[in-house]
Amino acid sequence: MTSTNPAQAEAKESPAAARSPGMVLAVLAGAQFLVALDITIILIAVPSIERDLNFSPAALQWVVNAYTLTFGGLLLLGGRLGDLFGKRRIFLTGTAVFVVASLFGGLAQDQASLIASRAGQGVGAALLSPTAFALVATHFSEGPRRNRAFGVMSATAGGASALGVIAGGVLTDALTWRSAFFVNVPLGALIFAGAALLLSEPARPRRKLDLLGAVTVTGGSTALVNGAISASGSGWTSGPTLISFGAALVLLVGFVVVQATHSQPLVSLKLFVNRARSGAFGVQLLNNCVNIGFYYFLSKFAQDVFHYDPLTAGFALLPAPVCVMLAAQIASRLLARTGPLPILIAGALLLISGLFYASFLSYDSDYLTRMLPALILYASGFGSMVVPVTITALSGIQPQDSGMATGVLNACQQVGTSFGLAAMVTVFASGLHDSPGKPSPGVVTAAYDNALTLGAGIGVLSLLVVLLTIRQQRARTS
Repeated sequence: MTSTNPAQAEAKESPAAARSPGMVLAVLAGAQFLVALDITIILIAVPSIERDLNFSPAALQWVVNAYTLTFGGLLLLGGRLGDLFGKRRIFLTGTAVFVVASLFGGLAQDQASLIASRAGQGVGAALLSPTAFALVATHFSEGPRRNRAFGVMSATAGGASALGVIAGGVLTDALTWRSAFFVNVPLGALIFAGAALLLSEPARPRRKLDLLGAVTVTGGSTALVNGAISASGSGWTSGPTLISFGAALVLLVGFVVVQATHSQPLVSLKLFVNRARSGAFGVQLLNNCVNIGFYYFLSKFAQDVFHYDPLTAGFALLPAPVCVMLAAQIASRLLARTGPLPILIAGALLLISGLFYASFLSYDSDYLTRMLPALILYASGFGSMVVPVTITALSGIQPQDSGMATGVLNACQQVGTSFGLAAMVTVFASGLHDSPGKPSPGVVTAAYDNALTLGAGIGVLSLLVVLLTIRQQRARTS
């Protein structure tokens, strides 16, 4: 006789998922696509925004950072709000906020309104992203069906990050930078309509919001991400950076104390008792330390060294999202047979190999023999890891706590992205500053290689976390 845990029972009570699992998954994956795409689609459009709205270099960084800061700072709160007030309700709210903010961004006529719209997009994304993953856990039964759903979600999120660079180039070249905002409006409207029609509201216990926990974790997360942003521009030992990190330390320590003593914590510390789950959170953090940085530096290398235009540089990265999506689907199908450990080890080795191979790029390298193999290796490794990491992190989580767990998982992703990119940019910049006058092509490529070598080192740490925390076991099939 096979027992049914609460997660399975709740998933079976979802009539929409039973009738139209593909449509339900399309709505949830579409939300992840929208959020992940917006992180990178703006990068190619930034120079056009700078010229059109007369941004100074100091103000221009907030076109990117306003989104990063609000998204990273509110992720844990967004996930928990779904547990407390209804995942479907918070999902719809996040979608609406994201669409309205995108519309205002496309219509912005000055710097302040554009930056405010980016912050609004971050708020919407922080509500949307963790509840999308949590709704997968409540709409699909645990086992191969849920594994495949998470495979689609993870592949969509990973592929969209790389695809955003391509889409940004196409839209900016063919139309205007405003189209990078306007494209979110019809996509978001479709997701909102699909969610309203197809998603069911999982049952939830009556709980109160841990207000002190919400304040301390939101403030601490925001200060932490702001410290990483400041470090990339002002240095790791500058006053603003140290003040941000100091505030983050005080607030996050306070948050842990509050969570340890609160009867209904925002994030239960019991989540971290399971060694494999804590390891999955660590792998998520480390892998995303290098993900955006990898595409950022290869995109810049293609334009600065290969002298590709933005559109050509975007298409040069196209194999990456394809490999991410293929690898994630293959991993989701293998998971029930092998368990997560072999897939994570193989994925980490591929990821490290791609970063290490890319670190040998030089001014006389060519695309086919150097950049393309690095893209394929890295993207295949990253794509194969996202599904087992997600499954391991959410395995055994009660439905009423799924938003909490996915909030932590998404927070690890966003904090990792901020810190990793800041660290890689710092290493790259220091390589250029060591050269007096205008750096030679050899010095420039060496600076790129140093940044990518740091990424490979972070990949090695990810592999060590896998080996030390994830145990060999077969995924559940029923």
